[in-house]
Amino acid sequence: MGHTATSEAESGGLTATEYRLANGLRVVLSEDHLTPVAAVCLWYDVGSRHEVAGRTGLAHLFEHLMFQGSAQVTGNGHFELVQGAGGSLNGTTSFERTNYFETMPAHQVELALWLEADRMGSLLTALDQECLDNQRDVVKNERRQRYDNVPYGTAFERLTAMAYPGDHPYHHTPIGSMADLDAASLEDAQAFFRTYYAPNNAVLAVVGDIDPERTLAWIEKYFGSIPAHSGKPTPRDGSLPGGMGGEVREVVAEDVPSRALMAAYRLPHDGTREADAADLALTVLGGGESSRLHNRLVRRDRSAVGAGFGLLRLAGAPSLGWLDVKASSGVEVGAIETAVDEELARFAEHGPTAEEMERAQAQLEREWLDRLATVGGRADELCRAAVLFGDPQSALTAVKRVLEVTAEEVRSVAARHLRPDNRAVLVYEPTGGDAGSAPVEEEGENA
Repeated sequence: MGHTATSEAESGGLTATEYRLANGLRVVLSEDHLTPVAAVCLWYDVGSRHEVAGRTGLAHLFEHLMFQGSAQVTGNGHFELVQGAGGSLNGTTSFERTNYFETMPAHQVELALWLEADRMGSLLTALDQECLDNQRDVVKNERRQRYDNVPYGTAFERLTAMAYPGDHPYHHTPIGSMADLDAASLEDAQAFFRTYYAPNNAVLAVVGDIDPERTLAWIEKYFGSIPAHSGKPTPRDGSLPGGMGGEVREVVAEDVPSRALMAAYRLPHDGTREADAADLALTVLGGGESSRLHNRLVRRDRSAVGAGFGLLRLAGAPSLGWLDVKASSGVEVGAIETAVDEELARFAEHGPTAEEMERAQAQLEREWLDRLATVGGRADELCRAAVLFGDPQSALTAVKRVLEVTAEEVRSVAARHLRPDNRAVLVYEPTGGDAGSAPVEEEGENA
C-alpha cells in the first residue's frame, strides 16, 4: 500500500492514528465500538480567506457544487445514496476550510468513502455551465433568505468588514457578494477546483465502529489513484499588528424588532494559550445566564432582553470576540454601552473570581466533551486540528490546555483586548418590523 503511519495518541480512552497516502492525503482513524455507527469527515484546506478580490464566494459556491453530481453519481445522487443507506450528511464553508461529512451505519462506511472519493476525483467531468448557473442562483437565494432579508442578518458581514482592513483575507465573509457570484465563470470554477480539491490539500477522518485495517484499505482503493496538485498559491498573510488602534462605529437604521448593540473585538489567534484565556474571559462575561453581562443587563438593569459574548476562533487571523445585546423596549443603546464598558473595565482590573473561573472551565470542558462524544463531532475536531494546526492529536488534549489557564491570564487578556479602542461597533436603530436572528460564520448546505 502507498500509505505511511505517522503517530498514535491516546487521551481519556480516545485514540487517533494517522496515515498519509502517497498522493498526500492525510488520514486519521479513531476506533469507537460504543454504537454501530461511523462518521466520515473530509476537510479541504480552502475557505473564503483563500479567495481573491472580485471572486468572493467561490469556496461556498463549491460546497454546493460538490452535491450536484460527479462521474458516477448524477444529480442529487449523493444525498439519495447516503440517506437511502440510513445515513445523514452535510457540508459547510468557513473562512478557513470547507468540510463534508457523513454519519453512516457502520456497515455502510465504504459507501461514504466511495462517494467522497468519486467527487474529489471526478467532479469536473460533471460540472457544466447549467450546473454552475443553477447553484449560483441557489447561493444567491440563500444570501437573500439568511442575510439580506432577515433582521440583523448582515451584522456579521458588516462587523467583519469593519474589524479587518479592506485588503485583508478575512475582510469578506464566506457568503460572498452578489456581484462576485455573477462574475464567476465556468473557467473560474474549474480552476478553483483543480487548485484546492486535491488529496494533498485535504484531511480525511473516519471515526466510530470501524476496522482500521479494512477502512484504510478502502481509502487506499478509492482515494489512492487521485493525483496530487502542486499549484496551490500561498494564502495571503492574515496577521495584524496589535489591536485596532481605535474604535470603528456604524449606526444602521433598519426594520428590526429592537435596538441592538453588537461589537467585534480583535483577540488572539486560535491555537494559542491566549486564545484559551480569551475564551474563558468571554464565557465569564457573556456565556449564558450566569454570566456577568446577563446578570447586569438582563437581571439587574433590565435594559436588555438578551446579552451574549462569544469567541469566533480563527487560526490565520486575529480571532473575534462577538458581543450581541438586544435592548429592552424604550432603552437607549448608550445606556447599555456604558454598562458594558463598566463591566469590562471591572473585569480587566480584578479578573474572574475563583468560582467564575471554575464554572467557565467546567462549561468549556463540557462543550469539548460533548463534541468528542459523537463520532461526527470527534471526526470534525480531528480534521480541524490537522488542517489548522498540523496535529490531529491536539484535538484530544485541547481541554487540558484550557484547564491549565490561570485567572491572572484571563484578566490580562481581557485588559489587553476588551477595550473600546479595539473594537468595531454596530448599533441598530429600528424602523419597525418582525423578529429574526443573525447568522453564524459558516455557510451550510441544507440537506
